[in-house]
Amino acid sequence: MEHITLLIGIVIVTALVFDFTNGFHDTANAMATTISTGALKPRTAVAMSAVLNLVGAFLSVEVAKTISGGIIDESSGIRPEVIFAGLVGAIVWNLLTWLAGLPSSSSHALFGGLIGATLVSVGAGGVHGDAVVMKVLIPAVAAPVVAGLAAMAATRLTFRLARGRDENDTAKGYRAGQIASAALVSLAHGTNDAQKTMGVITLALVTGGVVAPHSDPPVWVVVSAGLAIALGTYLGGWRIIQTLGKGLTDIRPAQGFAAQTGAATVILASSHIGFALSTTQVCSGSIMGAGLGRKGGVVRWSTAGRMVIAWCLTLPAAGLVAGGAALLAEQGDWGVAAVAVLGLAVSGAIWLASRRRPVTHDNVTDSPAEPQAEPVGVVTAAIQAVAPPPPAALAATATAAPEPAPAAAAS
Repeated sequence: MEHITLLIGIVIVTALVFDFTNGFHDTANAMATTISTGALKPRTAVAMSAVLNLVGAFLSVEVAKTISGGIIDESSGIRPEVIFAGLVGAIVWNLLTWLAGLPSSSSHALFGGLIGATLVSVGAGGVHGDAVVMKVLIPAVAAPVVAGLAAMAATRLTFRLARGRDENDTAKGYRAGQIASAALVSLAHGTNDAQKTMGVITLALVTGGVVAPHSDPPVWVVVSAGLAIALGTYLGGWRIIQTLGKGLTDIRPAQGFAAQTGAATVILASSHIGFALSTTQVCSGSIMGAGLGRKGGVVRWSTAGRMVIAWCLTLPAAGLVAGGAALLAEQGDWGVAAVAVLGLAVSGAIWLASRRRPVTHDNVTDSPAEPQAEPVGVVTAAIQAVAPPPPAALAATATAAPEPAPAAAAS
């Protein structure tokens, strides 16, 4: 029993680490457009988002129950080390896509990690396939499309209402509206994403016999998950903020207001009915819709294409990493220790790589092209390590890799 208690403690700490990475990975969802249009200073924006993420964590537990008892079968015989392996897979993928500045889904990384580890440990019977389809896959496809269409319609309506007026006269009002809508997105993010960690911790407590199956998350779980995601949010995922704010489309205050309002509506509605959707995909879809909604607006489809590829890879990639971690973790204490050491080593290497071309609140509004060049290559290499392409494709990839600009290298 002492070993199980210690292992559950390790799972809880790892889940909170994931929650922390979720926070800085998804700060861009609420604040990228607000920062890029100058409605708020970068540090002020992430501080406000952090507080509202914390508040949102207390508003609902429907998504947490989807994670703890909906996707994974609590009675299938999974053990805490399996959940630990799933979290490691999710954290590694989160950090890789953060390094690349790609707004991939932390939620899908978590789902992929849990599903991959469960499949390896107990087989397909441990996963509720119908729940995965209805509450994960369908929302993954529908939510960004719905949010994009809503943002596009709202953008067109906004510009139509302001037709004939000087844009500089209306910009101040729209920036104020952006602040309000960004606050709503942050609150919505807390109601959806913080709950995912609550669900994982509750699942670990159920598998360890600490709480009864189908229990709501204990109060201390809600508080700790809310604090972890708030702290991560406050640190700011500047690389991804740069991609969404400057790399996807040129956002004006009216577009930012429309995009954030549409995204918040979709996220809050999904949280209410227990859909554990990707807030990243919703907000990215809204920004693209806002870009298309303005006459003369341009969406950078090369950036959008890389984002979609990352979205498609997230579930299987996190699942593969978690599946390998589960095989190792099930070997006993030394296996769990080995997974922990490997996870720390990979995370440390990614952090060191990020220091070569740092993105901070001082340069977050610069063009993302140069800072992204090297990290994208790192993620490509990681993907190739999982599924190596033919030699010709490898050669083409190496040939296409851009040389870093001297100025960027010096910084």
